[in-house]
Amino acid sequence: MTGNNPPAPPVSIRDRLRSFTPFRRKSQPDKLHPAPVPAEKRVVYAVGDIHGRYDLLIELEDRISRDLAERGSPPSLLVFLGDYVDRGPESREVLTHLAAGASPCDQHVFLRGNHEQVMIDLLGSADMLDAWAKFGGIETLVSYGLRPRLPLSPEGREHLRRELLRVLPPSHKSFLIATRYSHETDDFFFAHAGVNPAFDLEHQHPEELMWIREPFLSSRKNFGKRIVHGHTPVTLPDIRVNRINVDTKAFATGRLSTAVIAGDTCTFLSTVD
Repeated sequence: MTGNNPPAPPVSIRDRLRSFTPFRRKSQPDKLHPAPVPAEKRVVYAVGDIHGRYDLLIELEDRISRDLAERGSPPSLLVFLGDYVDRGPESREVLTHLAAGASPCDQHVFLRGNHEQVMIDLLGSADMLDAWAKFGGIETLVSYGLRPRLPLSPEGREHLRRELLRVLPPSHKSFLIATRYSHETDDFFFAHAGVNPAFDLEHQHPEELMWIREPFLSSRKNFGKRIVHGHTPVTLPDIRVNRINVDTKAFATGRLSTAVIAGDTCTFLSTVD
């Protein structure tokens, strides 16, 4: 939780899952060229939603390594914006890799996406298992060697929860719990989904940081720092006046993207040129 947070939003995570539909937003090609941004003292890479695509994660990290070498290996920070699991076929492999802590950069930060939050909640209660399975969790369960048959009875849901706990490596659970809701540098604020324009950055609620779309996406408010986020898929990375979106729907498109913030520019690397 960041700062003194406002009261929790009235919509529960369970209700969000029940009403969830994938949101598609067209990117703006005229905004994709390098754009002036506040200067950073190091190179910052912000990676969008991975969603179980271990193959793309390894490819993108290789591109980041090569980019750093071409820059003369300056100080660097790698920020993962969340949604490591679900939808794609290799959630287990993604968590194994990230939990190991290897990184092409000097430092790394792991943020929590709404998919991680639902998985964490499921470890404590089987109530949302059916909804999570339809939300992309079935692929995560399969990656851990489980073969659920839906729909599940209450006893079946509890049995599957216990089976997930049994096969989940302790390092994966520790990694999920250690993820953060947000990260700040001098000029940027990183969050999985975005921020609520009604509150200052120090008063954001964790649920909003993981789930929000509107009114954030249409807001032109100057937040004091540029927001870097994922969560809402776009065809290509999208620079707006107050935010940068790097969720390019990797699990379906094969395009995993990262914003590259260096000096007074923002460019992009992705697994699809």
